[in-house]
Amino acid sequence: MNRIRTVCVYCGSSTGARPEHMAAAEALGRAIASAGLGLVYGGGNIGLMGAVARATISAGGQVTGIIPQFLVEREAMLADVQNLIVTADMHERKRLMFEHSDAFVALPGGIGTLEELVEQMTWAQLGRHEKPILIADLDGFWSPLIALLDHMLAEGFMRRGFEPPYIVVTRVEDILPALEGAASLMDEFTPEGEGASIDQL
Repeated sequence: MNRIRTVCVYCGSSTGARPEHMAAAEALGRAIASAGLGLVYGGGNIGLMGAVARATISAGGQVTGIIPQFLVEREAMLADVQNLIVTADMHERKRLMFEHSDAFVALPGGIGTLEELVEQMTWAQLGRHEKPILIADLDGFWSPLIALLDHMLAEGFMRRGFEPPYIVVTRVEDILPALEGAASLMDEFTPEGEGASIDQL
C-alpha cells in the first residue's frame, strides 16, 4: 500500500448489540495482517478492540497497543501484542496513536470512538495532517453522524471546500483498498496553504 505501513483502528471496548460488528472487527484484523500492515489500537482485550487485535496477531500481523495506566485493568490490557505502550494519560495515548499511524479507521464504537474520529477530522481540516481517515459505516452505524456532517455544511457551519476530509465505506473488504486509493491521491496532490482556519470549523 502506497505510504501506508500502519493503520490505527478506533472502535468500541464493548461488543455491541450486533454480532456482525465483532465479525467485522475480526475480518479487518485479518486483512491488516494479510496486507503486511501493522495495527495500532487502544491496547484493550475486550470488545471490538480486543477482537481486531487478536485477529491481527492470529493472522501473523504486528500490533501496537497504546493504553493509559488507569485503563490497564478496566479494559483488560492485551499483553500479547508485540509493542505495548502504557501512557500516563489519555492525551499521551492519543498523541502516540497519531504518531504511530499512517491512516485511521473508525469501526462501530461509543463516545470515545466518536471523539477520537472527530479529533482526527478536525486536525486534518486545519491542515495539521494529511493521513487518510475512513468511516466504516457498517450496517449504517455511522449514518447519523454522516447526516449530521452534511447538516453542518448545509447550515453554513462548515465552508464548502473546507469540509473535514474523510472516506466512507460500507463493507470491511473495501477498507484497505479505499485507504490505498486515498494515499495514492495524496501523493499526487499537494494542497495549497495550511488548511482551514479555526473560524471555518
